[in-house]
Amino acid sequence: MELQKYDATGLAELIRRGKVSNAEVYDFFCHHIETLNPSLNAVIRPRFDKARDELKQIPPNAPFAGVPFLTKDLIASLEGEVMGCGSAAMQQWKAPFDSELVHRFRRAGLVILGQTNTPEMGLMGITEPVVHGPTHNPWNLERTPGGSSGGSAAAVAAGMVPMASGGDGGGSIRIPASCCGLFGLKPSRNRQPIGPAFAECWAGAVSEHVLTRSVRDSAAMLEITNGMDSGAPSPVLRETGYVAAAQKDPEALRVGFSTRSPTGSSVDPECVEAVEKTAYLLEDLGHRVEEIELPLDSVQLATSFLTMLLGQTAKSVAELSELLNIPARQLQIELPTRALYQIGSTIKAKDYLLALNYWNELSREMGHLHQRYDVIMTPTMATPPQPIGALYPSKGELFSMRLLSIPGMSWLAMKLGLAEKMAMDMLDKLPFTQAANMTGQPSMSVPLHWSQENLPVGVQFTGAMGEEMLLFSLAGQLERTSPWHDYQPDLSKIY
Repeated sequence: MELQKYDATGLAELIRRGKVSNAEVYDFFCHHIETLNPSLNAVIRPRFDKARDELKQIPPNAPFAGVPFLTKDLIASLEGEVMGCGSAAMQQWKAPFDSELVHRFRRAGLVILGQTNTPEMGLMGITEPVVHGPTHNPWNLERTPGGSSGGSAAAVAAGMVPMASGGDGGGSIRIPASCCGLFGLKPSRNRQPIGPAFAECWAGAVSEHVLTRSVRDSAAMLEITNGMDSGAPSPVLRETGYVAAAQKDPEALRVGFSTRSPTGSSVDPECVEAVEKTAYLLEDLGHRVEEIELPLDSVQLATSFLTMLLGQTAKSVAELSELLNIPARQLQIELPTRALYQIGSTIKAKDYLLALNYWNELSREMGHLHQRYDVIMTPTMATPPQPIGALYPSKGELFSMRLLSIPGMSWLAMKLGLAEKMAMDMLDKLPFTQAANMTGQPSMSVPLHWSQENLPVGVQFTGAMGEEMLLFSLAGQLERTSPWHDYQPDLSKIY
């Protein structure tokens, strides 16, 4: 039985009906990971023995009892186990508790077989950390799976597990979903718990969820895991109905679409075609589709997001220094991280807070836009998956970062406008995903197009705040109308 072809819901049903045992599923997927991972480098920390013991404790009536799973090595902490966050500095640090979301994953019956690769501190839209090396895309081993949830995405796309955890602070679920031909939803701000270690991450930009092959798996997992945890700062109560929404076609929707980058940078014709082709499909399904101009100020979008990132990186490195009792200058962190830390340490509180003011302005603008359109459609990315290394800082950029990482030299970045240039360069490369993190809106990447090189190209749909049910309903309709399950990477090229 080719178990890797089943989604999590289908695999759970096989186990429940006795068509396959928990032990057989466990053995199959452990072997599948061991076979493929040397080529993909998606799983950086297997935990097969612990998973075997935990399998015996899973209640047989749990919704995903016995289904194999992987957690991203960032935020999703496992009690007593290393959480390295893609950094050499943290490879010996062990988490004192399960995160609340991991607790809910376990309660759902998932068997956690290991942890997946991520860039250092989740700071890049690629997965190429120095400490573990790059993760490879199963569609083409020379291409990136995206990031920061690239390890999870590569593992799910290759059938190592039917779904895996991810987090999205600037597109880090949607970008890997696009690169790997998966479904990826970023839930609304505070929909998912990230405690108890955090009240919020990146000023509320980060949302945790999963990467899946099917819409129904994503809907089922959000139904299980959503809602505030004890002591959370926002009173977001658990909501149900996601699975039912995914099974029902939506009423005729008003869809506004754009294929233009906010910065005016080029968008690959394949990404434009993906959106335009989907626009025709939506019209055939009875939806009203209209090209629009998005209310995005590219300079404010880029600089306000980077200001947040700089400030949060300075905070994270300072916390890491205190946690490990090592001076920040001696931490084993990558050059880009150190440069962000040094520049971020010079940001004034008023400038940080002023940057966040734009987030509110953008949220209000998008709120007005959603009075006219139910859903906003764009490409997920400006390009199909790029070659590994193409989106990592260039030699020239690394040279600049080396200068900027010298204590006392960060003023040079501000004087020469290097921070602003860095912000625009980041937005040029990944122009479509960050806005939803700033506004907190739910946003999803749907695998609706493959390029002439047989590389996945996602289409992004963003809903009004709190409208996950509408997005699931639309995604379910698109999945039934234009199913993507038969599009699978050729694993014979990976073995």
